[in-house]
Amino acid sequence: MPHTSFSHVNTWVFDLDNTLYPPSARLFDQIEQRMTHWVMTALNVDEQRADYLRRHYWHTYGTTLAGLMREHDLDPGPYLHEVHEISFDALIPDPLLAARIAALPGRRIIYTNGTAPYAEKVIAARGLSGLFDAIYGVEHASFLPKPERAAYDLIFAADALTPTTSVMFEDDPRNLIAPHDMGMGTVHVAEHPAPAPHIHFHTDDLSAFLAQITG
Repeated sequence: MPHTSFSHVNTWVFDLDNTLYPPSARLFDQIEQRMTHWVMTALNVDEQRADYLRRHYWHTYGTTLAGLMREHDLDPGPYLHEVHEISFDALIPDPLLAARIAALPGRRIIYTNGTAPYAEKVIAARGLSGLFDAIYGVEHASFLPKPERAAYDLIFAADALTPTTSVMFEDDPRNLIAPHDMGMGTVHVAEHPAPAPHIHFHTDDLSAFLAQITG
């Protein structure tokens, strides 16, 4: 990967879950369990049905929340609070990753389908607090989720970033389609590559990848 591939970049956009921490932490297992229980209570369905709806809405709308809002007109506030009340004990600080993020030139932001307060807790547990110029959650996109193009339009307009001088790091390949179409660089962060025209780079080690960029 040539360093020059990123020489034009002045804004670095990071997803949160399974991107700024390894999937082996399994934080999302806790969140998914809480989602299922919340759906059971809110819709008065059994666990099997609730788990199906959780996965179905995620596949169909990008997030479970988006499906609950569109198909059941549910208030996102209580849901977002409840599902993110998890333990962060599985996360450990990563000073090397922190140093490599800090070395990136320009603005560094987080954009997550979670909430900004949740993101703050995650980066605190990872030792990454104070490294980002802005943190945007789904609440900042009027609760529209990635991969919807309108969600990116809202976030990127709020940040006043220029897509052609920005790059996005994401674990979900779907969430890189809109950034690519807007002219951004795209980096898929995951154990296994998912080759596609909208993915410019793949890495299974974010820290090592950033080290190649900064030298």
